[in-house]
Amino acid sequence: QIIFDNVWNELAQNFRDDMPFPTEIFWVNGAPGAGKGTHTATMMEYRGFTAPPIVISDLLHSPEAQQRKDAGLLVGDTEVSLLLLKKLLDPVYARGAVVDGFPRTMVQVVFLKLFHDKLKELSSQSASHNGVHKIRKPNFHILVLFVDEEESVRRQLDRGKKSLEHNREVESSGMGKKVDIRKTDFDP
Repeated sequence: QIIFDNVWNELAQNFRDDMPFPTEIFWVNGAPGAGKGTHTATMMEYRGFTAPPIVISDLLHSPEAQQRKDAGLLVGDTEVSLLLLKKLLDPVYARGAVVDGFPRTMVQVVFLKLFHDKLKELSSQSASHNGVHKIRKPNFHILVLFVDEEESVRRQLDRGKKSLEHNREVESSGMGKKVDIRKTDFDP
C-alpha cells in the first residue's frame, strides 16, 4: 500500500487530473522461452493494438533506471512500478497495452490489484460528473504461460543459436539488422 500510494502521489503531482491510462491491458508472465513474445504478437493483432509491448526488462535499461544503477542504487518495486505507470500514460497506449513481465514479485501483485481498484474508483467518480466517464473502467487480462524447466532451457538455447546464425548472416551479407544477443540464451 505504501509503495502504491507513493507512486500514485508522484504521478498525481506530475500529471494532475489527466491520467489517461489504457482501458485494456494484457499482463503477460511466464518463464523465459514460455512464448510471451509469440503470444504478445497474437494478442496485439487480435485486439488491434499498434503500440509496441511494454517489456519490463527493457524499462530496467531506461535512462531513469540506469541513473539509479549508476549511483549504486537498486531498481526496486517502487521504481519499476513508477516507470511502468509512466509508460502506460504515453498516448500511444490509449487504446490498449500488452505488458510483458509484470508483476514479478508479491509486492507487484498487490500493487497491480491496488492500481486496478484505483482505476475502478476513479471511473465511478468520473461517471457521477455529468454522466460522462473521464476515466473508463479498466479491463485487465492476466495471462501466465507455463513451460517446464527443461523446455524453457531448450528454447532459450535454440533462440541463442538462431540469433548468432542470424547475426552472422547479416554481417556476411551486409543486409538486414542484427538482433540483440541475450546472455541467458547461451548458458543452461
